[in-house]
Amino acid sequence: MGCFTFIKVMMILFNLTIFLGGGTLLGVGIWVTVDGDSFLGIFGTLSSSVLQVTNVSYFLIVIGAILLVIGFLGCYGAQKDSKCILMMFFSVVLIIFIAEVAAAVVALVYTGLAETLLTAVVTPLLKKKYGEDDAFTQIWNVTMNEVHCCGLNNYTDFTDSPWYMKHKTYPAPCCNDRQPCNDTLATQSKVSGCFSQILEEIRTNAGVVGGVAAGIAALEIASMAVSMYLYCKLDEK
Repeated sequence: MGCFTFIKVMMILFNLTIFLGGGTLLGVGIWVTVDGDSFLGIFGTLSSSVLQVTNVSYFLIVIGAILLVIGFLGCYGAQKDSKCILMMFFSVVLIIFIAEVAAAVVALVYTGLAETLLTAVVTPLLKKKYGEDDAFTQIWNVTMNEVHCCGLNNYTDFTDSPWYMKHKTYPAPCCNDRQPCNDTLATQSKVSGCFSQILEEIRTNAGVVGGVAAGIAALEIASMAVSMYLYCKLDEK
């Protein structure tokens, strides 16, 4: 088996794995969207804290669809020796790679801007939906309990929310689960907002996060290099 054939077979197998993985994520995402109750019934409490979050299903659908397209282009292009499909594969992976680098730069350099934008979007939602929208309330309850935080910035994010207007108290995590969670107790508790808490968790696990990001980037660069190698070799055939 020559070098070209070996790389071609590896390209097909690698992208077949991506294709199957994408199809699985897409299927799970559609399942959770269409019939989340049956999914939770099968997987039990392990999934209830995460998969009750409706947005997770849409995230799975988007990621699954992207992986499905990438896997198909890579498999088909390598199998059929199609320069056009290989170039499409290269372009799609390159666009994703550039988007990831740009997102990482923005997240690292413009953390303050990201916090400002999130505050402008999320805080009004908390004041409008927390305590009224069951799914939205569950998302934030799970997040605050797991991350040990309160609101996006602090307990004042919940002021005038449906929950506050009804109970005249803040969510229990804002007072370290002490009751009644009023203004005085929430101020004394000094529970951090979820944005700063998540940033701190990322900084604490920077090595793991960096390693995963580097691994993904290496796979993307390798995929682009292999697709370009096959593309160039086809000119010699």
